[in-house]
Amino acid sequence: MFLVLAFAIGLWGIGHLMGAPKRARLVMIGILYLGVVLLHLILPGGHPLRMATGESAALWLIFGGFVAIGLVYGSGVRRLKARAEVREAAEAKPKSGLFGDGELERYARHIVLRELGGPGQKLLKEARVLVIGAGGLGSPALLYLAAAGVGTIGVIDDDLVDSGNLQRQVIHRDATIGMPKVFSAEAAMKAINPYIDVRPYHRKLTEDIAADLLADFDLVLDGTDNFETRYLVNRVAVAAGKPLISGALSQWEGQVSVFHPAQDGPCYQCIFPEAPAPGLAPSCAEAGVLGPLPGVVGSMMAVEAVKQITGAGQVLRGQMLIYDALWGETRKIGLKQRDDCPICGA
Repeated sequence: MFLVLAFAIGLWGIGHLMGAPKRARLVMIGILYLGVVLLHLILPGGHPLRMATGESAALWLIFGGFVAIGLVYGSGVRRLKARAEVREAAEAKPKSGLFGDGELERYARHIVLRELGGPGQKLLKEARVLVIGAGGLGSPALLYLAAAGVGTIGVIDDDLVDSGNLQRQVIHRDATIGMPKVFSAEAAMKAINPYIDVRPYHRKLTEDIAADLLADFDLVLDGTDNFETRYLVNRVAVAAGKPLISGALSQWEGQVSVFHPAQDGPCYQCIFPEAPAPGLAPSCAEAGVLGPLPGVVGSMMAVEAVKQITGAGQVLRGQMLIYDALWGETRKIGLKQRDDCPICGA
């Protein structure tokens, strides 16, 4: 039995040194455990392999039961802690439309801005923003929207935090590895600003829920990394007349734009009529991405959201801002609505 435990510890240590996600290491140890139990159930008594691994399957089954109880208990404690944090934040939150004690001081640097002022901050507090994806782009966008005092922030993502995310997804921490991203993001946002209402949706955005979900919000930020979801979000946002702030990344370059045909701008599909062929637009996991780059582009998305909500300045409607981190260059290109666009065209 000690031989198997030593082997499991070795697997864990090698996986840690190689940077394997915690979930992957647990799966490897689980496979080892199941293999040992299977050996004991198949091989006859007295077999050398059985003798070398504890003689009896009962010991391993009891051991597995205790481990399972421990994992369930730990998961339950984490969930209860997260619920307690949400409840405490909800109790501390002031009534809708009113600033709570300390909020005016918190937003003082906004209020002294001529383009925002008190009325702009009130618009932020009353705003309802949905962020799709709590990954590289969603992380900085969510943090800055929370810090800016956006009153209601929804976030939808069906993924779990793993160690490979932490190089760029700054809203998550090592302690939240294995937790659904939306709950990890919710805890981080509440830690920054307890006065906001965070609505986490731990599920994939699909055709059957997209319209109802977007109907609850005034503005949508799309930080996803696949074209299927991007086209779905664009289609539903155009149908609902909601502005869509879209960001994208590729290795050293990022781009951001505001799509809002209801205000004479193009939609996403005007600019990208069809998804590229497989392999022409590899994901961040396939092509890699500079860690700070999502922070730059996601922060730009948050800036555009603040401007869209408050009416300050000019949003990137009909324009795309492209940032090249490798050469430190930024440029803008004009975008036009297409009359033959199947989503927003005449």
